[in-house]
Amino acid sequence: MDREGNYDISYRHVRRSANNEADRLARRGVHSSAIDFLIHSYNRSFNGFAAKLTDQEQRKIASTEGVVSVFPSKIYKPLTTRSWDFLGFKDTVKRMPTIESDVIIGVLDTGISPGSESFDDEGFGPPPKKWKGKCQSSKNFACNKKLIGARSYTGDSPIDKEGHGTHTSSTAAGRGVKGASLLGLAQGTARGAVPSARIAMYKVCGPDGCPDESILAAFDDAIADGVDILSVSLGLTSPSDYRNDSIAIGSFHAMNKGILTSQSAGNEGPLLGSVGSLAPWLLTVAATSTDRRIENKIVLGNGITLVGNAINTFKLNGTMFPLISGGDAASSNCDIKFARSCGLGCLDKKLVKGKIVFCDQLSDGEEPLLAGALGMIAVDSLVNFPYLSFAYPLPATILSQNSSVAVQLYMNKTKNPQANILKSERFKSKAPIVASFSSRGPNSITSDILKPDLSAPGVEILAAFSPVGKVSQVEEDKRSVKFSIISGTSMACPHATGAAAYVMSFHPDWSPAAIKSALMTTASPMNSSNDAAAEFGYGAGNIDPVKAVHPGLVYEAAKDDYIKMLCAQGYTTKMVRLISGDMSSCPTGTTQSVRDLNYPSMAVNVKSGKPFKVNFSRVVTNVGSKNATYKATISTASQLKITVTPSVLSFKSLHEKQHFILTVAGKGLKPTSQYSISLVWSDGFHSVRSPIVVSTYIKNPKTLNQQ
Repeated sequence: MDREGNYDISYRHVRRSANNEADRLARRGVHSSAIDFLIHSYNRSFNGFAAKLTDQEQRKIASTEGVVSVFPSKIYKPLTTRSWDFLGFKDTVKRMPTIESDVIIGVLDTGISPGSESFDDEGFGPPPKKWKGKCQSSKNFACNKKLIGARSYTGDSPIDKEGHGTHTSSTAAGRGVKGASLLGLAQGTARGAVPSARIAMYKVCGPDGCPDESILAAFDDAIADGVDILSVSLGLTSPSDYRNDSIAIGSFHAMNKGILTSQSAGNEGPLLGSVGSLAPWLLTVAATSTDRRIENKIVLGNGITLVGNAINTFKLNGTMFPLISGGDAASSNCDIKFARSCGLGCLDKKLVKGKIVFCDQLSDGEEPLLAGALGMIAVDSLVNFPYLSFAYPLPATILSQNSSVAVQLYMNKTKNPQANILKSERFKSKAPIVASFSSRGPNSITSDILKPDLSAPGVEILAAFSPVGKVSQVEEDKRSVKFSIISGTSMACPHATGAAAYVMSFHPDWSPAAIKSALMTTASPMNSSNDAAAEFGYGAGNIDPVKAVHPGLVYEAAKDDYIKMLCAQGYTTKMVRLISGDMSSCPTGTTQSVRDLNYPSMAVNVKSGKPFKVNFSRVVTNVGSKNATYKATISTASQLKITVTPSVLSFKSLHEKQHFILTVAGKGLKPTSQYSISLVWSDGFHSVRSPIVVSTYIKNPKTLNQQ
């Protein structure tokens, strides 16, 4: 493919400077014009570059001595208040303000709005001495002592033109802003988990998405800049092998430097096996609801009131307005089928102007708005009803298929049908429930590692927003707001990031694995009756930041442990180096299992109908009381036999380690079945809970291409 085809190749982990490597490649026969198409050079935390190459140039570079890997660039997408209170994380929780002020959260996203009240630096001291980053300032962009750094990899300013990055940053570490709301909706105090922490923005996303080369460049800089935690609310629409996943690679390097990376699980749910954040060194976050729902109502001319889903900030002036079906307002150049669903360009402006239009399918409201409609009533037949509301660019509500029948009957029987769309309100709701859009496990790359790891609020979250962002994501939406309400695992991820930063403020010397373990083993168990996917939907459960500060025991893991796990899965030394970027190698003469990774959860995929017996080897580190005795308790299923050896662990000092083996055996399980168990270690004060999942979902786990 020629260069005009925009064939991007990321070339990573070359153990030389980019300029020297360019000379060396030229001597190897790679045309100098290829070097002219250099996009990014990575040389601060790991070595390599990204360039636009032809197929021939790619092959030549791949065969060059010292080159670890060459892979085509992929495009990632952003995976798009009351939430902290719902988690029991009140504004009055105990804090370590001095240490919290030294915590730096790096955010890879769409940019940030520095003028937001959430990032005001009043009362802040200078940035921590460890900070080595910079602020890419301009006429319209400046950092401060709260927002201490900002870089852009998109060719423009770090300013947030979409609102996504501002929203995620403020959710993790925004200052408390009283009276925050979306044009009067969900009014309250918007705040992050660690309001004293510092923020560094790495803008990796532009109008066309978030390319690999920008993500790797951001990881390279963030690690060298001195961030403590990274928040990545981005992902692919389908899982990718660790070797070709820039977030998995970048976060591996971050982990090796003591930096935990949290990533959104993905928005491809409720499909099983859709979770896209799979690397065990990542903290993978699913999205759940809170006990606040935002709904609105419509009133028909016959007096019937129906409840719908919409974040509707508009208030119509009047009581009743003409109601028309999209099919009755079809433009002359459009099939009536598409007009019924309010397809783009399908509504006759003369027929819908000043009226509420009824769309028989889900619509984003763009066509009704462009056609001059006064409002929109649309129908959602998908499984996400009734747990989710979105914003629309005009007065609107979304009805379930059942509720929509009443509207259609009324319209068919009435000569001049009328309706009114009311402004949205807050309602109490049963929670937490895993959002239907939240990607589910099992792990399609490493089936014996449970993903997602845990869950956090990600439905209808109020947080800071860019004043130039589109509230409804429709270009013609002219509303400008300081705060907005958004749903997505993108919103769940910064909740976990903030919780991790809160734990770090009490334990600044803890490793990424220890912080992740603390969050997982103290998470609140979820009710599987609300989600058939159970742990494949919510992992260890909903985060509890307060409990996570005192987990009692933690499961530690480091670079060498992850290397051994990769080797046990079937990665060769060459394949491992594609991720590590160094001379790591697979051990010889040892028998290792993926299940031996010292992970806070335990999972195994077994063949249906056949007896099995598997062991999980684990080591726990005492971070609770100096002298403590923990006893094991297991909740089990009748089809399984589970033992823990030993079942009692006695500690005589802090940081002491104890080993145990958990054995799960069964006589044969049904196809596509899942069994949820839990192991709890308790000393009477701490409860260290690990979910255990035995499944037969994956008949043929993905095999590795060793070329």
